[in-house]
Amino acid sequence: MANALVNVPARARRGEIIEVKTLISHPMETGYRRTQLGARIPRDIIRLFVCTYNGTEVFRAELHPAIAANPFVVFSTVATESGTLAFQWTGDNGFSATESATITVE
Repeated sequence: MANALVNVPARARRGEIIEVKTLISHPMETGYRRTQLGARIPRDIIRLFVCTYNGTEVFRAELHPAIAANPFVVFSTVATESGTLAFQWTGDNGFSATESATITVE
């Protein structure tokens, strides 16, 4: 089970550049390691992270096996209007996690 944390400013001025921080805990496995008996441990990674702002995609990251076990993603966007930022992580083995945050633009 994954635990997602997001940090979005509660308020911003119209046109202001805001910093968005996300962290998700997930038991990542690259697929390259082997057990003590030599069997390959199956890959289990988060492959895609997408952020939408009032339904419009503002950030996308495709992740690969070299990504950290608990990916910390920081990006910036422009505060255009009050609304919701929605975050979605998808990965191997049917993994999916979502989170959202609201922002008030003045």
